[in-house]
Amino acid sequence: MGTIDRCEGRRAFGADPEGYHAARPAYPERVFEILRQRCGLRPSCRTFEIGGGTGVCTRRLMELGALPLVVVEPDARLAAFLTRTLPDVDVRVMTFESARLPSEWFELGTSASAFHWLDEAASLAKIGQVLRDRGWWAVWWNLFFDGTRVDEFHKATSALLEGLDQSPSRGLSGRPSFAMDTNARIANLRDAGMFDEIEFENLPWSIVLDSTQLTRLYATFSPITRLDFEKRKRLLEDLGQIAEKQFGGKVELNITTPIYTAQRRVRRTTAV
Repeated sequence: MGTIDRCEGRRAFGADPEGYHAARPAYPERVFEILRQRCGLRPSCRTFEIGGGTGVCTRRLMELGALPLVVVEPDARLAAFLTRTLPDVDVRVMTFESARLPSEWFELGTSASAFHWLDEAASLAKIGQVLRDRGWWAVWWNLFFDGTRVDEFHKATSALLEGLDQSPSRGLSGRPSFAMDTNARIANLRDAGMFDEIEFENLPWSIVLDSTQLTRLYATFSPITRLDFEKRKRLLEDLGQIAEKQFGGKVELNITTPIYTAQRRVRRTTAV
C-alpha cells in the first residue's frame, strides 16, 4: 500500500468531469446554514474557493450570494468544466499556493473535500493573508465512511479495497483520517497565529444508491482512479455484484461531513 502524493492528487479527478459531477452527492444543507449564520455568507460576499472541482459547492455558494467568487482549481480539465458550466465564476487554473490573490480583501474562504491535497501550514498562512480582518475560513469534507455507525457494505467490501494506495485524506498512521483528526486540524489553525473563533461540527447522514450509482461513485475515488483500466473495471464490477447479490441492488452508505470554521483575527497596527 502506497500513498498518493499531492501532485498526482491534484489531477486525479479530471479524466471524466461529467461523470464525477454526476456521481458525487451534494453536501448537507447544514454546511451552508453555518456559512450564512456564522461566516457571513450573503449577497455580494467576496469569496474564494480552493479546489472547486466540478462546482458541487460552487453552485450553492453562488446561489447564496458569493460574489465575486474566485475558484482556484489546479486541474485544467476540471477548470474547463467549471468555466463552461459556470461562466460567471472567476476560475484560476493553478495551485492555491501559487495563486496571486489580493491581500486582506476576501470576506470568506472555503474548501470542500480538497484541503488534504494542500500543504496545510503554508495554505493557512496564505488564507490568513488574503482574508480581511474578521473574515472567515471554512473547510469541510464528505467522508464516505463513518466509524461510529455500522456500515454493512463497507464490511462486505473491505477485503476488495484492502491494499489500495491511499490519499493524504487517510491521515497519519495510528491517527484518525485527516478530516476527522480534530486535534491536529484545530491545533494547526491555532498555530497559524491568525485565527480566532475556531469551531468544529460533524454532520452524520446517509444516502441510498443503486448498484450503478454506487459503482459510479467509487469510480471517482482517487485510489481507484489510479488503477490500470482492467484492474479498475474488475474492481468496480465486483463492487456492483456485491451490491446486487448481498444488498438487493440498494445500498445505504453512511456519510459524515466534518466542517471547521475560523475567523481571521484583527491585525495589529503599529502606533507611529
